[in-house]
Amino acid sequence: MHPVTAAEKTTTVPEQSDKKAQPGAEPKGERKPTRARDDVKWKIFSGTANDGLAREICDFLGLPLGQACISRFSDGETYVQIEENVRGADVFMIQPTCDPVDLHLMQLLLLIDALKRASARRITVVIPYFGYARQDRKDKPRVPISSKLVADLLTTAGADRALVVDLHAPQIQGFFNIPVDHVFASPVLVDYFRKKQFPDLTVVSPDAGGVERARFFAKKMDSALAIVDKRRVGMDVTEVMHVIGDVEGRICLILDDIIDTAGTLVKTCQALLEAGAKEVYSCATHAVLSGPAVERISKSGLAEVVVTNTIPLTAAARSEPKIKVLSIAGLIGRTIQSIHEETSVSRLFI
Repeated sequence: MHPVTAAEKTTTVPEQSDKKAQPGAEPKGERKPTRARDDVKWKIFSGTANDGLAREICDFLGLPLGQACISRFSDGETYVQIEENVRGADVFMIQPTCDPVDLHLMQLLLLIDALKRASARRITVVIPYFGYARQDRKDKPRVPISSKLVADLLTTAGADRALVVDLHAPQIQGFFNIPVDHVFASPVLVDYFRKKQFPDLTVVSPDAGGVERARFFAKKMDSALAIVDKRRVGMDVTEVMHVIGDVEGRICLILDDIIDTAGTLVKTCQALLEAGAKEVYSCATHAVLSGPAVERISKSGLAEVVVTNTIPLTAAARSEPKIKVLSIAGLIGRTIQSIHEETSVSRLFI
C-alpha cells in the first residue's frame, strides 16, 4: 500500500461564474474567473511545488484541477499516480522546479511519464520557474551544462512542448528539442508600477547581463535607464563598483529576473542611494529568497520589493511588509488557453 494523505492529493473543483475569459480581451495584469468548461479533452494537473498557483490558473480557466496522488515511500522514493482518464487528452502539467529543486524535478518527470503511458494526446509542461537555468554554460573546467541536461530529461520523459516564464537566459529555449513558449511577467509588473505614476523614474539593471530586460521595461514605462557595474568576487558574493546613468534625485526601480540571496539587490540599492537616488524600489519575477534574503531586504533601504507567485513564498517572506506579491495566474491561464486553442501566444505580450 502507498500512504497518501488528503493534503498530497491535487484535486480541486473551482467555483463557477457567469463570464468567460477571452485571451487578450482584459488588461494583461487583471485576473477574471470564467465559467466552468466541459471540455473533457483539456486537462490540467499539478505537482506539489506550487499548488496554490495551479488552483488559481484552474479558477481562471474554469477547469477542475486534475486528480493525482503524489507520495513518498519510506526510503524516500517518489510515487505518483494519475487518478483519472487522460486518454487522448491535451494535458498541461504545472510544476515549477523550486526548492527542494531535485524533489520537484523528479515529481515532474514521473508525472510526465505517467501521463505518457496513460496515452495522453499531448503533454505540455508548464514551468513557471525553471530551476538550473543559471547553469547554462561551461564557465569553469569540467562542469556540466545542467540546464541542457534538464531540458533533455523533460523531453525524454515524454513532454511534447514546454511553457516557461522569464528564463534567466532566453537562449535556453535552444536546449529543448520540443516547441517552447517563453512568456514574460512584465505585463503584470508594468501594470502595477504604472498605477503608482512615479515622476522621474529610472529603471536600473543590476548588471550588464540584464540590460536588454531593463531596456524593454524602461520603454514600456517611458522612463530613463541606468546600469550598475558590479564585480563578482566569489560564489554568491558580489561587489558593486559604480552606477552608469543619472539617478540623482530620481526614483529608481531595480529590475531583475531572480532574487536569490538578495546580496546583489541590497548592494545595488546601497550604491543607488549613495549616488543620490531619492527612493529605491525593486521588482523581479522569481522570488527564490534563499538563505538570508528576507533579513537582508528587511534591513535594506529598499522601499518595496515586488515579485510574482511563480514560486510560493516562505512564511518569513509572506510576513515581511516590504515584499509585495503579484499573481500571474491570469497571464499563464491565457497562454494555456491559446496553446490549447492553437491561437497566437505572442499577441498576449505585444
